[in-house]
Amino acid sequence: MTITFVSNYINHHQIPMAEELYKALGDDYRFVETEPMETERVSMGWDSDTASLPYVIRYYENPACAQLLIDDSDVVVFGGCDDESYIANRLREKKPVIRVSERLYKSGQWKAISPRGLIKKYKDHTSHREDPVIILCAGAYVPSDFSIIKAYPNKMYKWGYFPPATEENLSELFQLKEENKVTEILWAGRFIDWKHPDDAIEVAKRLKKDNISFHLTMVGGGDMEGQIKAEIAANNLQENITLEGYKKPEEVRQYMRKADIFLFTSDYLEGWGAVLNEAMNSGCAVVANSATGATPYLINFGNNGYAYKNGDIDELYRLTKRLAQDNDERRKLGANAYKTIDTTWNAKKAAEQIIRLSRMLTEDIGIPDPEDGPGSKANVIPVRKMWAAIQAKRV
Repeated sequence: MTITFVSNYINHHQIPMAEELYKALGDDYRFVETEPMETERVSMGWDSDTASLPYVIRYYENPACAQLLIDDSDVVVFGGCDDESYIANRLREKKPVIRVSERLYKSGQWKAISPRGLIKKYKDHTSHREDPVIILCAGAYVPSDFSIIKAYPNKMYKWGYFPPATEENLSELFQLKEENKVTEILWAGRFIDWKHPDDAIEVAKRLKKDNISFHLTMVGGGDMEGQIKAEIAANNLQENITLEGYKKPEEVRQYMRKADIFLFTSDYLEGWGAVLNEAMNSGCAVVANSATGATPYLINFGNNGYAYKNGDIDELYRLTKRLAQDNDERRKLGANAYKTIDTTWNAKKAAEQIIRLSRMLTEDIGIPDPEDGPGSKANVIPVRKMWAAIQAKRV
């Protein structure tokens, strides 16, 4: 069986699964890059030198070879690319396609009323509801968006991103965290409005006001950096907060390994949020915004992390304060978070599901879905009801 993955470019979040697929399928697996990596991503430490990967084909360097591969493979996995022309031949000939998608309506489902948008989405998605096309939902809000356009009935599966996962000795990992002189809190990402780095500053202000010992490290940079620096200075937080700037992914992971608490404050515009996988794999006690695509899939409230309702800064602070004062709770959540990634939400499991779903599409046989994790059935939960669904699983 030949499987070809088509996306804009391969990155460090996608390479682990690609490696697992190549290990399982050899030369019957290929990854087609449709464009070079953006300069901004490269400047953030992302590695753009992918030509040496044995399974990577660059469409922009050899379009005829790449298109033939896309057209003739048994299954094509398509995601991260807006240009439907790459798979037009397959869809017309009703050949199997596995789509991977984040949300259609990140900034609000009200946009679904656009006639022009609905026409395109009908052509790209709804018109293929009876064809051998399924969708991997990279985020818990994706099924709700696609249900609006009546696409992929009973053909939606949980999915996400699967960045490199490390195998840790938890005793040694928590011993490393115990070396912190005070509770170490970490925030990592671009300093832009919808990632809300200012919410981390607000938490720090309140912790200091309540005389709770802590240190906040913020890794990243961006448009809000000047504002963040001004707020730190205005609130005399220079001794409590360190700004580290952009770091390479492997360097960010070292900060996570040392951190006690990780704050994940992005809103609905965060389709997934791979930093959540990484922080959980690093044994952090996570406090995550429920609005991100990853949070409802990865966080089991009170078991392997905490979640708070989007915009509820009081709850974000209350949960962070609780963890800052309760070492045992931090360790419980961190250990279970690590287990979640180690046993379920990882690249190896994802690769197995790509192969399983491909067999289901090509061999016309029923193969049982896993109960949870990547490749399990994705339920349609309306956006307005997601917080209640998260609360319902609360331990």
